[in-house]
Amino acid sequence: MGTLNGRTAMVTGGSRGIGRAVVRRLAAEGAAVVFGYHRDEAAAGSCAAEVREAGGTAHAVRADLADLGEVRRLVDTADGLLRGLDIVVNNAAEPEQLGIADATPEHYERLMAVNARAPFFVMRYALDALRDGGRIVNVSSIAASMAAPGAAVYAGGKAALERFTTTAAQEFGPRGITVNAVAPGTVDTDMLRDLHDERSRRTLAAVTPLRRLGRGSDVAGVVAFLAGPDAAFVTGQIIPVNGGLR
Repeated sequence: MGTLNGRTAMVTGGSRGIGRAVVRRLAAEGAAVVFGYHRDEAAAGSCAAEVREAGGTAHAVRADLADLGEVRRLVDTADGLLRGLDIVVNNAAEPEQLGIADATPEHYERLMAVNARAPFFVMRYALDALRDGGRIVNVSSIAASMAAPGAAVYAGGKAALERFTTTAAQEFGPRGITVNAVAPGTVDTDMLRDLHDERSRRTLAAVTPLRRLGRGSDVAGVVAFLAGPDAAFVTGQIIPVNGGLR
C-alpha cells in the first residue's frame, strides 16, 4: 500500500457498492478522497468514518448528478477541499430494470443524465482542477457490450461512457492525463440485490467462469492500478473486470 501517497481523488457515487470499495482502496493507498453521494447520508457518513478510523482522509458531499449544477458544485467542492485533483473516478450510476415498451421520456432522461451526461461533464469540469499527469477512471459495465432485456437505456449510457473515455484519452493525452474505463460484470452490491433475487444471483455466479459474483474490491483494485504510477502508459482502454463472463 502507499502507491498514491500525497495524491488527491474525487469519486462519484462513493457511499455504497463499487464506489465505496474504490474510496476505501484509494484512501488505503494514501490518497485524500472527496466522494459524492445522492441519498444515503448514513452510508456516506459510515464510509468516511471508516476511512478516517484507518488513518486516511475522506469527505462526503451530497449531490444529485442528474442536475448539471450539482455536478459542477461537486467538482468545485472537491477542488476546494483538496486544493487540486490528481484522480477522478466516475462511478455513480442509475440502475434499470424496465423494458423499452414500458419506458417513458422521464425514465430515459434520468438514466442518460446520470449514466452518460454526468460523467461527461465531470470530466469537462474537472479539467481545470486536474494536474498534469492526472488520472481519470470511468466505471462502465458489461452491459455496454452484452445485450440484456430491460437494460436498453442503462446499456446505452454505459456504451456512450466508453466512447467518451476513448475520445478523452486522445484529447487529454498531451497533458499526460490518462483516461481509462473498467467494465465490471456481475458484482455483488446492493444495486445488484435490488434487481435480482437470491436464486437469480446464484445463476449469475454459476454462468461466470470463476463461479462467483464479483466483489467491490475486485473492481477497486483495478481502479487503483489505473490511478497509480504503474499505469502511466495505459490510456484509452476499456478493461473488463468480469470473472471471464462474456
